[in-house]
This record gives sequence, C-alpha cells and structure tokens, in this order.
Amino acid sequence: MIFNRQLVVCICLITAISLTSCKARNKNSQSATESTTTSSSAGGTEVGIEKVKPAPGTGNVQGKVLYNSKPVENIEVKLCETFSQYLGGCSGKSYTARTDKNGEYVITNVEPKEYEGLLARVFDTDSYVFATSGIGGISSSKYEVSADRTLFVSPTNLFKGDLKVLNPKAGAKVSAQNLELKWESYADAAYYKFSIYPEDSSITSPYINERVEGTSFSIDKPLAKGTYRWQVEAYNNADKKLSENSRDIKFTIIDGAAL
Repeated sequence: MIFNRQLVVCICLITAISLTSCKARNKNSQSATESTTTSSSAGGTEVGIEKVKPAPGTGNVQGKVLYNSKPVENIEVKLCETFSQYLGGCSGKSYTARTDKNGEYVITNVEPKEYEGLLARVFDTDSYVFATSGIGGISSSKYEVSADRTLFVSPTNLFKGDLKVLNPKAGAKVSAQNLELKWESYADAAYYKFSIYPEDSSITSPYINERVEGTSFSIDKPLAKGTYRWQVEAYNNADKKLSENSRDIKFTIIDGAAL
C-alpha cells in the first residue's frame, strides 16, 4: 500500500500476507497530512542470512526494497508498534532503517513484541508502501519480533503514483457512446490494467482489472448513467506494478444504458 503525508493508498494480496503502499491524502490519514493506497507485491516472512547479529535481548528485522524488479538504495523503512491504514497511521514506538546499494535493510535493536506495520517510503516522496493481510487486505500484516533472532520479511516492491490519464479527465461529463479511455505511456511498462468503479454501489462494474497492452481502450460494454471513478495501473514484464494514476479521477456518464 502507498502511504503519503497527504494521501493514503494501499496494496494487498487476498487471503495471504501481502504488500501495500500508501500515499498521503486527506481522507485516509496517518496524521492531518498522511494517508494510504494499494499495490500488488506479496509480503510475509522468509529465511535468510543475518547481516547483523541482534543485540542481547532484542531482535532485528531484515528485508529488501525493489522498484521495477531492481534493488533501490537509500529508502527509508519504518517498523510501527501500532498501525492503521485508515485512522492514525503509524503510532506508538517505531524503528527506522535505510536500504543499502543492494536494496537491503536491517532494523536493529527492536524490542521483542508484535508490530502492526512495516512501511517503505516511495523514494523522496511522502508516500509509503506496506503489507496487508486477510480477505481484501483489510488488515495490515503483523510482525512478531523475538529476542536474539532476526525476522526476515519478503521484499517490498515500490510503485509510484505518477501515471497520467488523458481521457476522460477528472470532472468530465461524457457520453457512454464511443467512449475511449486514454492514458500516457509509462516507462518500462509491458501492459496496463484499468478499472471503473461506480459511485452507486447498486451498479456492478463491467471493468475491473481489465488488462490492456496499449494506452487506450474503447468501452464496449454498457455503462449506466451516473458517476464513476477510474484507475489505471502500469506493470512491467515481471508483473510488478510500476505506477498508477491519482485515485480521485471521477467522470459522469450522462446517457448510460438503462438498468
């Protein structure tokens, strides 16, 4: 999930421990300026070789951060005693570390207990990614740190929030007839996925995670009259998410199909 000081965004893997990223937005906030978004990399625990031996009576947390399937250096990683992707964000006691040139980090001298969040900052932005678990990624993943042991966690795959949509723009009022979605090409993207979410919960969207090889799609299924939010995500050829557009792009169908 992406977590930013002004926007919250998250990522998750259903029924398994997964990885989420957050951007700070006003509606889901860690503080008055923080929030979260969703991404698609798996989280969880692994086995590995300790880079640093834990100090007596404490534990370490060790992992790796990637972007576009490559290690990322100098990324801030934060372990949070308590964490909510919807309210409060990271709170209580926290520990931080930064990744090395191999994308690896070690959070040292951690008090043994369960922690509710592990966040990785998205480069020099105010956004973070974090892992979630459970159906739909409702809960953030938990991390049990034990004395005199290192907890190895699965790699965190960062993604950005700078993909640009071209049509329809935010606030546009459009006809459902001959509607074509368009967005800008994204560097290293092998394909895209788009979703259209109706504001009216009684309407079922015909387009959720629709895969597209190019940068446009002509709507070929009925859309009812009403307001919709649409989302586009870019993926590389290893199926790792690279970026998504802003999550507040809404448009209105003025002549949709009758329900």
